[in-house]
Amino acid sequence: MAFPLAAPALAQAKPRVTVVGGGFAGATAARVLARLGITVTLVEASETFAACPFSNAVIAGLRGMEAQRFGYDALRRDGIVIAQQTAKSVNGPGRSVTLGDGSVLAHDRLVLAPGIDLRLDALPGYDDAAAAKLPHAWKAGEQTVLLRRQLEAMPDGGTVLMSVPANPYRCPPGPYERASLIAHYLKTKKPRSKLIVLDAKDAFSKQRLFQAAWAELYPGLIEHVPLSGGGKVTAIEAETGTLVTEFGRHQGAVVNVIPPQRAGAIAEAAGVADRTGWCPIDPTSFESRQQPGIHVIGDAAIAGAMPKSAFAANAQAKACAVAVAALLRGTAPPAPKLINTCYSLVAPDYGISVAGVYRPAGGLLAEVDGAGGTSPAGASRDTRALEASYAEDWFKTITAEVFG
Repeated sequence: MAFPLAAPALAQAKPRVTVVGGGFAGATAARVLARLGITVTLVEASETFAACPFSNAVIAGLRGMEAQRFGYDALRRDGIVIAQQTAKSVNGPGRSVTLGDGSVLAHDRLVLAPGIDLRLDALPGYDDAAAAKLPHAWKAGEQTVLLRRQLEAMPDGGTVLMSVPANPYRCPPGPYERASLIAHYLKTKKPRSKLIVLDAKDAFSKQRLFQAAWAELYPGLIEHVPLSGGGKVTAIEAETGTLVTEFGRHQGAVVNVIPPQRAGAIAEAAGVADRTGWCPIDPTSFESRQQPGIHVIGDAAIAGAMPKSAFAANAQAKACAVAVAALLRGTAPPAPKLINTCYSLVAPDYGISVAGVYRPAGGLLAEVDGAGGTSPAGASRDTRALEASYAEDWFKTITAEVFG
């Protein structure tokens, strides 16, 4: 769905929408809403956004962290007010958001794009202090750089451990791309080292493609331990870099713990998260099923078959903005058809992808049969290299569209 080129006629006074969260979902929604003739305030505590896509390449030493950071000047040029604050609370019936400095923003509708919070309490022994030793790097930024530096400092011959949670979590194939690129780093820089992936599930996104690539590129370097093989981590011993599972203990020189996740904290404060920690939505308008007048997009939303990815967040934001504009006019929002494509790098010149098309069905976003698929098995290395270049082009395109 492209950005609308012209604003529709909106009823009488110019409506106001507050958007909370300045990532791929929130920034996209803010820009589309502004171009639809709506007064928009974007609430975002950070001066810049650190993108998670391609951050695994930063960990592997293939790009700098500065390539992941994007500012909000383009949104300001669109007439969007940037409130550099944390959203502390939401008054749904009163249609307002209270910010960290105590100021209150009134609105006609609210769009929440809070991303994820890490459930540090879900893994005994893992907290903020432990994360400083055993980084998660699942929010791009300081943790990304920390994990990279730990890999650089590790002696050749050291063991790297990864802990991967059960579904759902941000970017389903992300841990396996990370494992691939860490393996690339070890193969080229520390060839006597190995990587052990402790996984809380048996099946994962693009599994056959990843495992075929690992056998081709990194034979004997990656050991994947699935749930059925005792891969679920049940406790963390940060001081010794030990991950405890039901069947054993694993110690690593570098340990990457990716914990379970939930919607960002403001979702619970706003009353839009259910007992799963995620936010049920109407699949046509993205309006919360628990709080009228509040819409939830991106990783925080329960989007049915649609995965939690940057591409999905961008697509949802566009559809949500159109729906919000329609609702403000007093008309029914159109049923969206949404696309998601997710690229993964297995090596700098080896890419794979999965794509899907989604539409509202049965109260959720359902995948359209036969409209998606994955990269072909057994493709040539030229084809894999072409997909790697497509991944780079996609990242440049989406960040330019959203932040440029």
